[in-house]
Amino acid sequence: MVGGAVALMRRMGSPAHQAVGAQPAIPEARKQGIMTLKMPIARGWEAGHLPTCAPGLKVNAFASGLDHPRWIEVLPNGDVLVAESKEQPAAPKTLMDHAAQATMRRVKAIGDSANRVTLWRDADGDGVAETRAVFVEHQNQPFGMALIGQRFYLGNTDGIRVFDYTSGDMALAGPGEKLVDFKPHGHWTRSLIVSPDGSRIYAGVGSLSNIGDHGMAAEEGRAAIWELDVATGQARIYASGLRNAVGMAWEPVTGALWTVVNERDGLGDETPPDYLTSVREGGFYGWPYCYWGKTVDDRVPQDAAMVARAITPDYALGGHTASLGLCWMPEGTLPGFGSGMVIGQHGSWNRSKLSGYRLIFVPFANGAPSGPPRDILTGFLSDDEKLAYGRPVGVAIGPDRKSLLMADDVGDIIWRVTGA
Repeated sequence: MVGGAVALMRRMGSPAHQAVGAQPAIPEARKQGIMTLKMPIARGWEAGHLPTCAPGLKVNAFASGLDHPRWIEVLPNGDVLVAESKEQPAAPKTLMDHAAQATMRRVKAIGDSANRVTLWRDADGDGVAETRAVFVEHQNQPFGMALIGQRFYLGNTDGIRVFDYTSGDMALAGPGEKLVDFKPHGHWTRSLIVSPDGSRIYAGVGSLSNIGDHGMAAEEGRAAIWELDVATGQARIYASGLRNAVGMAWEPVTGALWTVVNERDGLGDETPPDYLTSVREGGFYGWPYCYWGKTVDDRVPQDAAMVARAITPDYALGGHTASLGLCWMPEGTLPGFGSGMVIGQHGSWNRSKLSGYRLIFVPFANGAPSGPPRDILTGFLSDDEKLAYGRPVGVAIGPDRKSLLMADDVGDIIWRVTGA
């Protein structure tokens, strides 16, 4: 109730335009004594109700009846794996903790986790999976997935586990082997991506808190992208200062790793924006000391040397859009769209006017973003922002290479987007 009243008051002063693009107009920070809390109620999709497509596209349910589907991995044989998991929060300690968790429950964002990966097979190629199997279960908030040869890697919230796999397997056998330990809780997702040569795996590990609220010792090893050497099993931090780096993708012209990052809360509707950026080895991207380059967050005890190192991200995505899913889409995948990055924007919970809740495309040229974002799918919110029919999360190119797959963790559906 308190958060909702605050959101209503702040909506009157909300910026008219989002901070988007390579040179975003980011409003001056306005520290919030009480955090804005606003989130729709999870409704889901009634029969015949679909997301709204960009002109020239159509959408259908590839798979349905899931339990909070978050991430997608398409195997070389065309099988589609879906991680079904949910945040399992710690016991609330403050009034704000209680309010935030109540807000999250309204949209089914926290609660009991299915803790499994399911396999979906579309054997007849009609764009609808007719076979479902439990690929692996009894995991710890599974999220990212990766395959190298006959080894399947799974990003649980507490580390990376590997299993033996043979093409066509419907289920994994045995408990697997844990390779890397990560600290759980906080930003809990652990996305994975394999290097183009198959020698390394990269993992996104988000911060425990908003701005190092429990001290930086608690954040050790977090707010970073990790690199695992597959041959030696050695792991190290590849880049840091990334508050919550989730989706990752390789840009083929330069060979650079790109990621989407969820920025900090409590400074306003558009301050700072979430972002899409290339990732430099050894790079530091500011969190928690500063944002969008060297803009200091004076709520945080400062480290001038770290601020001096901070890299400005490449492309802003708007404040609190919760940009999570990311994949590279080659030219020719969808009609009317060239090559670029596809981003699943899960949507805000702490902004006076909701943002995100859409699947977007950022065009690229010569290895960098080359224009404004374009909508692929919208219609996930009611017009009055009170209901959420769905929330976009993970994205992947479909097995036919002529479609996009997108996880919707409110609708409990995997949507498939193709040319109309």
